[in-house]
Amino acid sequence: MTLPLEGMRIITLEQYGAGPFGTQHLADMGAEIIKIENPAEGGEVGRAIGPYFFEKGDSHFFQSFNRNKKSMTLNLKAPGAMEVFRALAATADAIFDNLRGDLPEKLGLTYDALKDVNPKLVCAHLSAYGRTGSRKSWPGYDYLMQAEAGYLSVTGEPDGPPSRFGMSIVDMMTGTTAALALVSAVLGARATGQGRDIDVSLYDVAMHNINYLGTWYLNDGVKTERSPRSAHPSLTPSQLYRTRDGWIFIMCNKEKFWGVLAGMIDRPDWETDKRFCDFKARLENRDELTRELDAVLSTRDTADWLARFGGKVPAAPVYDVAAALDSDFASEHQVTTETPHPVRGTIKTLACPIRWSGEASPTNPAPRLGADTDELMHRISDDEEWIAQLKASGTI
Repeated sequence: MTLPLEGMRIITLEQYGAGPFGTQHLADMGAEIIKIENPAEGGEVGRAIGPYFFEKGDSHFFQSFNRNKKSMTLNLKAPGAMEVFRALAATADAIFDNLRGDLPEKLGLTYDALKDVNPKLVCAHLSAYGRTGSRKSWPGYDYLMQAEAGYLSVTGEPDGPPSRFGMSIVDMMTGTTAALALVSAVLGARATGQGRDIDVSLYDVAMHNINYLGTWYLNDGVKTERSPRSAHPSLTPSQLYRTRDGWIFIMCNKEKFWGVLAGMIDRPDWETDKRFCDFKARLENRDELTRELDAVLSTRDTADWLARFGGKVPAAPVYDVAAALDSDFASEHQVTTETPHPVRGTIKTLACPIRWSGEASPTNPAPRLGADTDELMHRISDDEEWIAQLKASGTI
């Protein structure tokens, strides 16, 4: 069996997190991802993001987002560069960029600019605020989107300052959304022979993720605010509780789980107690229920409760990143993968979360800058003199 996306060829002008995260999914599934990197700038900016490096131009950050890709050096602003780029586009299924919204048109990366060399080409654009509107030329980053889309207002404790997610969740969700958009558009182009532009923005994805909180506000004016203990806004028990040695997160998000929990903590009477008998009653008495559950759960360690609840009550330990990666279940589930590395021998990164039967995902490290330039240039032309001139001029 082949990999799911084997035979798909995508040329990328990507940088930092969102774009590379999305295309790494595609690379893991067998797509040929060719990163175009500007040699005059030392390649993609992610190569220089520290503080941890395997070698110069190869950061831990870069390896986290660029597994199974190829690197081609090409300065799009140099003489002869667009001739090379258009030749690549002629053989590709898609062009992908995550540039500022006004740049794809200026650089000639849109469908209108490239359809003459490949009518089936998909041009996928990931930007901060989109390629139209008053903010198309604005730079933008994940934390800014979290702030403007309301995430900070619903994260953290009620008496603390607004808090962002502990990781760049908007970048990663936008990258994944862009991967879905690109593959969907390629399927359409293969069926119809007609390519297109397709757009995803950090802002749109951040706003879309408000989801049911947005529906509550838009239809009934409900403004969701932060709740203590990272609690669900309407369902309880669905939050952090104290144990003898720390914390446990319990989520009885169906009524049936409340009865099971009550029985397993030796308080079966709570299932019919008027204070706690259903979601509405428990929400009205959440502070009291929290105190009661804290008192019971504090009699045992977190591990003891998890052993008792396992498979019956939805519950989880509260880990830091190290404990999460070192856990037995993470090992059983093979959430990390090893790749060969020219300096370190092997390195570990997080494995592709998509599983499929048949051939395993490739495990090639992120490429060194320009590692595949010669191979890719010779796919375009056997004219050694022309290739030498491009090298001499700094175009490739």
